[in-house]
Amino acid sequence: MKRDRYSHRRGSRPRRGRVSVMRSLLFSQKTLGAILVIMIAAGAYVTSYLTGSGNQIAGPDAASALGSAPAPIVGVASIVDGDTIEIHGQRIRFNGIDAPESSQNCGDASGREYPCGRKSAEALDIFLSQSRPIHCSFVSWDRYHRFVGDCERADGTSVSSWMVERGYALDWPRYSHGSYAQQQADAQRAKIGIWVGTFTAPWDWRATHAGNNKTGNDTSYGLIGRRRIAQSYSCQPRRFCKQISSCDEARWYLDNCSWGPKLDRDGDGIPCEGIC
Repeated sequence: MKRDRYSHRRGSRPRRGRVSVMRSLLFSQKTLGAILVIMIAAGAYVTSYLTGSGNQIAGPDAASALGSAPAPIVGVASIVDGDTIEIHGQRIRFNGIDAPESSQNCGDASGREYPCGRKSAEALDIFLSQSRPIHCSFVSWDRYHRFVGDCERADGTSVSSWMVERGYALDWPRYSHGSYAQQQADAQRAKIGIWVGTFTAPWDWRATHAGNNKTGNDTSYGLIGRRRIAQSYSCQPRRFCKQISSCDEARWYLDNCSWGPKLDRDGDGIPCEGIC
C-alpha cells in the first residue's frame, strides 16, 4: 500500500537525468544566443570601421572588402597623377602614400613656386616606363571606386617606396601606419624632391582647395598630356558620373561613346556638371 500511496508522486517527479538534459539544453541555447549577439556586434563593428570616416573603403564597396578580394591587376599603366594610375580602364590608387595634386605648386630652394604635382607625375611616368608591366595587389576600394593597391614594377621594385624615397610623395600615416617613414626620412635628409624647398602636405592642400580640386580630379594635369591620358579611357564598361574622376574624362565619354550623351542630362553640352 505504501508503494501505491506514493507511486503517483514518484511518477510526477522528473527524473534527475531528464532534469540534467533539460538544463543542459537550456544552457546551450543561452550560450548560442550570446555567441550570436557577439558575432552580430563584431560584424557591425568591422563594417563601421571599414566604412567610417578616414578609411579608404566606403559605402557599398565594403561588401567587396569583406568578401573575396579582386585578383591583382597587371598591365601597362597610364599616369593620372603622382599616386594614381589606370590599367585596363581601372583607376588604381597607391596604398599608403600621397603625392602632390596635379595642380599643386611647391617652393623650390630659392623660394620660387614650381608645379610639384606635375613633376611628381612626370617622374612616375618615367619610372614605370623603365620596367613593364606593373603588378598591383588589392588592398581596398576607396570612395571614388578606385582600386587601392600595392604596386610593383616588373623588376619587383615597390612603386610607393620609390616615390617616397625620391621625394615625389609622402608617407601617409593615416593609411600606411608608417610603412614608408624610413624612406621619407632619407629623402628629407637628402633634401630631394619636394624636400628641396617648402610644400604643403597633399592632404592639407586638398582641404584648403576643396572648392576647385576634388580628390581624383586630374583636369589640370597637362605634363604627360591629354592624348596619353585618353588612351586609358574605354567605352566598356559604361560609366556614370559618380565613377568619373575628371571633366576631361567625362567629355571624352560624351564625344566617343554611344552612351555618352546620357552624362549630359540637360542637353547643354556639359557632361557631369558636378565636376565640369
